[in-house]
Amino acid sequence: MLTLKDVAAPPPERTSPIGLENHISGIRLITGDGPAWKDVFVQVFSRNRTQHSFLVPAVAEPLIVWVVSGSATVAERDLGGEWATSRVSVGDFFLTRSPTPYELQWQADGDQPFQVMHLYLSVPLFERVVRGILGKACSDVTVKDVSGGSDTTLSHILSLLHGELAMAEKASSLFVEGLAQGLAVHLVRHYAVADTDRRVRNALPGSKLRRATALMTARLDQPFDLNGLAHEVGMSGFHFSRLFKRATGLSPSLYVIRQRVAKAQQLLQETDSSILEIGMAVGYSSPSHFAQIFRRETGLSPSDYRRG
Repeated sequence: MLTLKDVAAPPPERTSPIGLENHISGIRLITGDGPAWKDVFVQVFSRNRTQHSFLVPAVAEPLIVWVVSGSATVAERDLGGEWATSRVSVGDFFLTRSPTPYELQWQADGDQPFQVMHLYLSVPLFERVVRGILGKACSDVTVKDVSGGSDTTLSHILSLLHGELAMAEKASSLFVEGLAQGLAVHLVRHYAVADTDRRVRNALPGSKLRRATALMTARLDQPFDLNGLAHEVGMSGFHFSRLFKRATGLSPSLYVIRQRVAKAQQLLQETDSSILEIGMAVGYSSPSHFAQIFRRETGLSPSDYRRG
């Protein structure tokens, strides 16, 4: 088995769904970031075949998830609600701007890897297009939820963005900007609906949520500092805490605890490091405190979890 020192610390990751890159099985293949991608934030993931239920947070931006490869049965539900399933394959998409967290899970099938592209459309661009096309205040308009939809025009735009994404540093900012604007126009023309739930306007912007969760993940071995974290994402501690919980369903401190326990589970399974070393690696200098937290979250002691 590997030892703790052999396991590289995960790089800071950016994600909008709750711990999307930490809790969802699979790997990130490509990320579109930097000057060429100011109006859209795009990532491509290769997912494991089975994903058990996890919580997707509310964010301010419209989110599109587009199937790049493979097929799967995807199930979604509101918290405490009934599961609704969709059968999806290449070219199908999901669209949401959910004002509240919801649950998601899937089971992939077939021989092809299950790969998806996530695209967050910036709120300023969406608002400009709403005003330009509908002439209404942006607060009166959002996008309807679509699960497992098919749209030839949308797929064409997303395919072009995927191609630019693959070009990395050579991506054309002018082309990406034009595609982003075209995408926003298409969404407003075909998927805009009246915003009857104004809570979405008070959701934590995805860029701030991605930044915050990346910092949390990178600092699991350090004491949690709510005010310092909030300052780094440009918010007050109170405002950040309130919107973070609204977006994820968890307080920032509980989110960190869940991340620490998840990392500890990985290290217990994949390394020969002592429980003391693992506890310290996830921010607990006291073995008894680490064991208490671990048992509370998993129902097992660290040693029992390792033996299991």
